[in-house]
This record gives sequence, C-alpha cells and structure tokens, in this order.
Amino acid sequence: MCDTPEVLNATRKCFDNNNGMADDPQRNFRSAYYEKVGFRGVEEKKSLEILLKDNPLDLEKLSTFSQRFPLPSMYRIHVWKVLLGILPPHSDSHTMVGGYRKEQYQDILEALEVMRYVNSSTPCTHVYLRMFQLESQVLPRCSEISAPDEENEDFLSISRAMEEIVDDPIDCYWLIKCFINQFHTKFGDSIPHLPKSLEHYLSQEEPRLLRHLKNTGALAQLPYSLWFRRCFAGCLPESSLQRVWDKVISGSCKILVFVALEILLSYKIMLLGITRPEGVVRFLCNIPQENTDAIVTKAIDLWHKYCGTPMHAV
Repeated sequence: MCDTPEVLNATRKCFDNNNGMADDPQRNFRSAYYEKVGFRGVEEKKSLEILLKDNPLDLEKLSTFSQRFPLPSMYRIHVWKVLLGILPPHSDSHTMVGGYRKEQYQDILEALEVMRYVNSSTPCTHVYLRMFQLESQVLPRCSEISAPDEENEDFLSISRAMEEIVDDPIDCYWLIKCFINQFHTKFGDSIPHLPKSLEHYLSQEEPRLLRHLKNTGALAQLPYSLWFRRCFAGCLPESSLQRVWDKVISGSCKILVFVALEILLSYKIMLLGITRPEGVVRFLCNIPQENTDAIVTKAIDLWHKYCGTPMHAV
C-alpha cells in the first residue's frame, strides 16, 4: 500500500529521531553544504555506519535505510548478506557463520564434482545452478540434463549479474541463492500482478504511450520476464542494477514496476515510432546502456512519488 505524505513525513521524522538526526542545525547545515558541493551521501554513510555498530543489528532500521537511501558501495554486500539472512544480526557471530557458509559451499561443490556434474571448465554460473538444484533437491540426472528452461534461465541471468557485482565466489553463490529464495517467498504471489500495476501507472504518467502500446498489440508482449522475474538482470548494467536490487532486497518489489515505467517514459518518442510489437520488444530488451543511472534515479523518484518511503519493509 502506498503511504500518504503525512505518513511519509512521520516516517522520516521517526527514522531521523531514532538515529539522532532530528532538530540538529549543525547537521542540517552540513547536509546542505555537502549536497551543494556534490557529496550528498556523506551524512547517509555516517548514519549507516552507526547502524552497523549495533549488536545485534536492527534489521528493520537497515531495511528502512536501504529503502530511503542508496547503499554506499563499500557496505553494500555486507548489508545485503545481513538482510538476506546469510549473516545473523549478532555481529560477533559473523566470522563463525561465515566459516560455516564456506564449509557448506565447499561440501556441495565437492559432491557435484564427485558426481561429475561439474568440473574445472564448467562456467561458474552453471556451477551455482547445479549447487542450487542440489540444495533444493531438484538436481536432474546427468543423463536428463538438457538446455536450461525458462526458470533456469532466470537463475542464470541473475547469477551472471551477481557475478559482476561480487568478487568472492562463495559470497556470490550465497547471495544468488538467498536473493532468489527471498524474492520468490516474499513476492511470488505479487509478480503476476506487476504488469497490471505498470499499466496503471503508465496511464497516470503517459496515457498516449499506453494507447499506442495497446493499439499495436505491444503491451501484452512487453519483456515482463526480463523485468519482473529476472529483476532487470541482463537489461541494466550492474552499476545501475545494484541500486534497484538494494530496494528489492530490503523489501520492495514495487520498485521493479517504476524502473519499467521510467524505461518506457525515457524512450517514449522512440517507442511511439515503432508500430510492430516485435520491434518494441526487441528495443526494450536491448536498451542503450549509457543513461541507465539516470533512469534508475528517476524510477526511484517515481516510486517515492506514488508510494512514499515505508517505515517498515513491505
């Protein structure tokens, strides 16, 4: 549910009060100065560092922070691991649990090597897929392995994107696994409704484009799987994608709708000139990569415009 401006303001006040950021003229002056000289995230980075010193970590506050602000790159992977349950809230257990995760990864990998499902030349993303299948008890027989189906292609697309974001293969596997599991557990029932939600917001922002997509038959053929099942993996470059995944991991699948909406709005003139649905799909599956950061920024603004910033991850 979208929040009203009154709820949004109360949310911001509550979050700021809880983190010592309210009614501080010195902080307000610093924030204005930092933003003016181009260091908008300095105060937010300090606020996150304060949250990360809590023991146990407050998952609700971390989620709220991730919904309100972009995560600093130096803390992104750590925050993702905490929010996805890879690491526990108790910081003093992180080293021990990290060791367990490493052992489990190595045990699964060794089992697949013994069974000859993978070897040293197997691409990492396919290794992660077999590991995920083994843990999920859906590993096919070697004799029955065929070309990846749509569900496996979704997994591989997310894996390829995560591999570009995360250097360590152990962290990479756990992030892929827990991201996909959380996404389907939390949002599985919502995913089929996202195309209709996109249509609604497009009618508010650009009804002429919506009519064009309907009249050409393109609306029903938009790349919804790429957008809403793969969470834009393979569509956006990783530098832009990780800002979208910040919001998904912290509890919002609705952000996906607004990224799709902003893509349509950004290329409105181009799309209005395409009369065949396959042409629309071809263009949207291969959008230019040079201005995706601006698209994501505008999408987040639209998300805040329509839904506010939730106090709790929903």
